Parts: sequence; structure tokens; C-alpha cells
Amino acid sequence: MIGRSSLFARNAIASFVRHHGHGGIPGENLPFSIDNRYRLTALFIAFFGSGFGAPFLIVRHQMTKS
Repeated sequence: MIGRSSLFARNAIASFVRHHGHGGIPGENLPFSIDNRYRLTALFIAFFGSGFGAPFLIVRHQMTKS
């Protein structure tokens, strides 16, 4: 038997999906476009590459200071 809290959660989620789904198109609610594969790849490389490369650039800057 489904508990009261489980029933409430199921109804709340169903209501949210029904009112905020906007058609159910994949990627529609993302803050960036996923239509162009190459632009998306470049954005991912820039985003994750900047986070990965920042410590190395900071260390290089500190070591080259006189």
C-alpha cells in the first residue's frame, strides 16, 4: 500500500510535469542550445577546459613572477 507521503509526492510531481513540461521536447529547458553538435562540443571544451586548466595557469603565473 502506498503511504500518504508517497501519494502526495507522486501527485505533486505529476502536477509539476503537467504544468511545467512545455511539450516534453528534450533539451527545451536547458539554458543553451543543443541543436548544433559542433558548437555544443566547443562550449563543453571551453567550460570544462577552463576549470581544468585554471590551476595550471595560476601556478605558471606564480612561478614566473619575479
